[in-house]
Amino acid sequence: MNTSNSENKLIEGEDFYFTPEGYKCFTEKFHLKRGYCCKSGCKHCPYGFDKKTGLTKAEKK
Repeated sequence: MNTSNSENKLIEGEDFYFTPEGYKCFTEKFHLKRGYCCKSGCKHCPYGFDKKTGLTKAEKK
């Protein structure tokens, strides 16, 4: 079942932007809407994930 829901559509400039190299980069707003950290070391991660330790700010406490 393929349903198109406007709530799930990404908005360029709000949820993501394209880097000069052509990659899609998700914004802090997108990450907060998603609701969890994917632990990929995203540039705009609001959860404070540290790739060196593998922990978020909340997990370090």
